[in-house]
Amino acid sequence: MASGEKPVIDVRDLRKVYHVGSVDVVAIDSVTLHVDHGEFTAIMGHSGSGKSTFMNLIGCLDRPTAGEYFLEGQNVSQMSTDELAAVRNRHIGFVFQGFNLLARTTALENVELPMLYAGVDPQERRTRALAALDMVGLSGRADHTPAELSGGQQQRVAIARALVNNPSIILADEPTGNLDTRSSEDIMRVFQALNQEHRITVLIVTHEPDIAGWTRRVITFRDGRVVDDKTVQPKAKVPA
Repeated sequence: MASGEKPVIDVRDLRKVYHVGSVDVVAIDSVTLHVDHGEFTAIMGHSGSGKSTFMNLIGCLDRPTAGEYFLEGQNVSQMSTDELAAVRNRHIGFVFQGFNLLARTTALENVELPMLYAGVDPQERRTRALAALDMVGLSGRADHTPAELSGGQQQRVAIARALVNNPSIILADEPTGNLDTRSSEDIMRVFQALNQEHRITVLIVTHEPDIAGWTRRVITFRDGRVVDDKTVQPKAKVPA
């Protein structure tokens, strides 16, 4: 991180407690960490470890019970629902396991959607969407619908959609969970290239060590706490 540059993600004593009947369930327990610009990080942990809750918090999909969360230096911990929605649209690009593409629209139109919600001019929407598709190697599939694309290609469209608003961070939740091994490696090469060649900050939530092995930092959760946070040597970029 450059001198004076704020982290993209800065969480301090973050807690999330769910009230289930008369029982309090602590999902996130006093977590403090930060993620700098240009990092490629994996969040790992078994089911129930707290990693999904943590993703919801840093994705501004939920608010913490206690503690603070600064995104690009802005305290988003107690923002209203509408304010969080605006932050998500400006700062966070989401990639999900299930692709979440609209079935009857083209790849180009799917990628344009976040800009449509943001009120971007139609010509600029098209230009930026085509550029994003090119970044993920799908410039020749812009007019194809999801049914005409493989699973790996659909996930590339989803990644392009996450890129078009120039977010502060790409947040990917089990992005290879619906893909075979070869397609999974292709998607991880895309993320690695975006990080290495464009310095895009990427955070991947996964339970698979092979997927985490593509990143440069692995944070492991257990029982709502960070039990390990280490820098790792990522897999070499494999030619497509």
